[in-house]
Amino acid sequence: MSDFARLIEKLKLIDALHSGATTPGERTAAENARQRIREKIESCKESAPPIEYKFTLKNTWSRKLLVALLRRYDIKPYRYYRQRYTTVMAKVSKIFVDKTLWPEFLELNKELTAHINETAERIINEAIFGDSSEAEEIRAIAHT
Repeated sequence: MSDFARLIEKLKLIDALHSGATTPGERTAAENARQRIREKIESCKESAPPIEYKFTLKNTWSRKLLVALLRRYDIKPYRYYRQRYTTVMAKVSKIFVDKTLWPEFLELNKELTAHINETAERIINEAIFGDSSEAEEIRAIAHT
């Protein structure tokens, strides 16, 4: 199994964990649960109206992951003119962000980042030079 296939499998397992799905029947139930979450988001708009969130992410891959998660739950991501490319805005309820979106994002992002770092390290070591460890830290010379 390739590294890519392993990553996809890990991400699916994390998603299944958050959805509670491990078998095809449970996956169907998880999709139904996602639909219920979408409906709950809609019904909560009156009691807990969505507020504008500004997510500032560290890299393009994290941004892409968050945008995909938002779209999965039918939440429209956007950004304002002149905002950084790694900024994502969304109008969503605080409860949904705290209980569902952000915990799922953090776990998926952790796996994705680890895989990207591992792949980059391997490419650099094999294609450029075998030692890509951090540069040595030295004390600055005191000026007299």
